[in-house]
Amino acid sequence: MQFAESTGLSSPGLSSAGKLPRRYLWTDAFAVCNFLDLYHQTRDEQYRRLAVSLVDQVHAMLGRHRADDTRTGWISRLDEQEGNLHPTIGGLRIGKKMKERKSSEPFDEEMEWDRDGQYYHYLTKWMHALNCVSRVTMDATFNRWAMELAKTAHARFTYTPLRGRNKRMYWKMSIDLSSPLVPSMGQHDPLDGLITYSQLQAAADNNGEKSAWPDLSAEIAEMAGMCEGQSWATDDPLGIGELLCNSFKVAQLIVSGDFERPVLLEILLDAALLGLETYASRKDLQLPDDYRLAFRELGLSLGLHAAERLQALILRHPDLFKKNGPLPARIKTLMHYTPMAETIETFWLDSENRKSGTWTAHQDINMVMLATSLAPGAYLLL
Repeated sequence: MQFAESTGLSSPGLSSAGKLPRRYLWTDAFAVCNFLDLYHQTRDEQYRRLAVSLVDQVHAMLGRHRADDTRTGWISRLDEQEGNLHPTIGGLRIGKKMKERKSSEPFDEEMEWDRDGQYYHYLTKWMHALNCVSRVTMDATFNRWAMELAKTAHARFTYTPLRGRNKRMYWKMSIDLSSPLVPSMGQHDPLDGLITYSQLQAAADNNGEKSAWPDLSAEIAEMAGMCEGQSWATDDPLGIGELLCNSFKVAQLIVSGDFERPVLLEILLDAALLGLETYASRKDLQLPDDYRLAFRELGLSLGLHAAERLQALILRHPDLFKKNGPLPARIKTLMHYTPMAETIETFWLDSENRKSGTWTAHQDINMVMLATSLAPGAYLLL
């Protein structure tokens, strides 16, 4: 609720500080799930309304050009009426404070982090949030918006290199998706795409009006091709957490019969275990607060909660996941690391640690990541 108040969500128009609402796509995607989980736990309608209001505000702000841009209206170039019907079809801005880099400006790696544009991995997070809203509200429109976003993002972020059969991806695109701002490929972007597209397509397949929806079959196949032979291992705590969350998503899709590549589950767990071993050996969680980034650590604790749910899911479906196969052995090893989740949460629940510069400098994202780790149900369940 502090996040809703401080970012201008809880009151229409202006925030409590008298400023325009402050929206940032990654943070808001997790916040949507926070409100959905609070609604699930309390059945208090205010939380469901906040989730839907946040979706509307993100689309109204990040689906349009910046206030300091000479361009106006929807990024998609649709008129007002059509834009309201298809708010994600042109993509969504990141929400950075600085304007995007012009083609005439030199590239500055450090400054680029603060410039606006579109990130693919932020867009997949928003697709997931929309899918979650669709399930809770029973309104298929949200999932259709997610699929329209997936179609656009895939078309604009992927490309076929001069040499090579499989497509590749740009990491960051301009606001209007006309040109890449950072041409390198994010390590986990194809993985995020494959799993998220599969999630959205599964929801569409279960909808009675499926024929009128976008179809992501071709995009899923292309993402699968990009994932072949890729290395997912990372020692970044947020990246490890994402691998564990994706592992749980894949397992759920396997159970529902909506994922055709079950071997990916073992590959992801191997990568996560390798990263956890390296990360644990560094003893980063023993450092003082000024040397730690809460949202990255909380991404790991969220992933460890996903691992606990993954273990329970596997035990409930012994016919799908062999009792004595390699998968249960990996899960058993993974459980040795789950106490780290409580260690991380306890540290950042301490109000003294939340006075550190690393907390206050990233307060919005830290708040929602802590909330998601403490109540992960709406974010993790498909």
